[in-house]
Amino acid sequence: MTSISKLLFGTDEPNDALRYARHVHDRPVVVWNVTPACNLVCAHCYAAGTGGASDMLDTAEAKRVIDDLAAWQVPVLLFSGGEPFCRADIRELSEYAKAKGLRVTFSTNGTLIDDDTADWLASLGTGYVGISIDGTRTVHDAFRRKVGAYDASLAAIRRLVARGVKVGLRVTMTRRNVAAIPAMFELMRTEGVPRICLYHLVYTGRGEALATDDLSAAERRVALDTIIAETERLFAAGFPAEVLTVDNHCDGPYLYMKRPSERVMGLLRLNGGNSSGKGIACISWDGTVYPDQFWRNHPVGNVRERPFSEIWGTPPPGSLLDMLRRRNVFLKGRCRDCRWLDVCGGNFRARGEAVTGDIWGEDPSCYL
Repeated sequence: MTSISKLLFGTDEPNDALRYARHVHDRPVVVWNVTPACNLVCAHCYAAGTGGASDMLDTAEAKRVIDDLAAWQVPVLLFSGGEPFCRADIRELSEYAKAKGLRVTFSTNGTLIDDDTADWLASLGTGYVGISIDGTRTVHDAFRRKVGAYDASLAAIRRLVARGVKVGLRVTMTRRNVAAIPAMFELMRTEGVPRICLYHLVYTGRGEALATDDLSAAERRVALDTIIAETERLFAAGFPAEVLTVDNHCDGPYLYMKRPSERVMGLLRLNGGNSSGKGIACISWDGTVYPDQFWRNHPVGNVRERPFSEIWGTPPPGSLLDMLRRRNVFLKGRCRDCRWLDVCGGNFRARGEAVTGDIWGEDPSCYL
């Protein structure tokens, strides 16, 4: 993630210790896709969530995973899907994780968060709930392939804001919705939403079919200029929201070139760019472990066979996890020789592989 608000204004944000610290990657943030089931069929879903289920970890297995994550002291556990609230025991697992001392967060479409669920999220002491909003009502419903999805998600946002649960917007940028970025910032302001994450498209799952709708380099620059301007506008209006871009680590160098300062460069160097295989991890519903939640064709282990702490903490020499932690040796093309490598990390390997067929190939989304 690239914190646009932090780089522009130096604001103190809750996850600064995860993004800007000398030992930022000692333990990863764990994204846990606890179910493939989903009540929507979103056009850009990296997990290709469906209405069905597969060989999910059962409740007892899931609790053993939580025991391991808690003992290993991972900083954040993010329940995702599919749609996490489609899983019948999600409350039991969340409460168990919270009792074990884990910071529990959710990534959700929000449509299943009724008053009772919102009350429960508040009582749980949920760290954060990210709700996907992909544009204005018509655009969002087309993305989600369900009329009424926007209104249901907005109702969830309002319920959570009213209960004091930290909530944020999650927006995946494509040509279909990039013009709505100002509207997303206005929605934040009018609804009192303190955070927004704007995602660059990754060509995995159903998102692969949207690659032709991805932004060009020129369009990406315009999008970042808009995000920077809208962030500055929010702060000028006395609404210091947390604004982040996700899945494209050349956003940081781009902002530095627009607003150069030693402070900004220092933060970028502390962050180090893409952290797939280091600072971000994914566990799938069947226990498979991946370097990140998007790169689902490269399993690195399964928690049914070895604890996550062992899979992640002691990767064999020459394994993918080991190489990702020494990626500068393996990167090819313009990434290898780029002057921004130490603050970008070679960007997104899943996207580079999707286009070049090589896990060390150039990320086509670089617009520098």
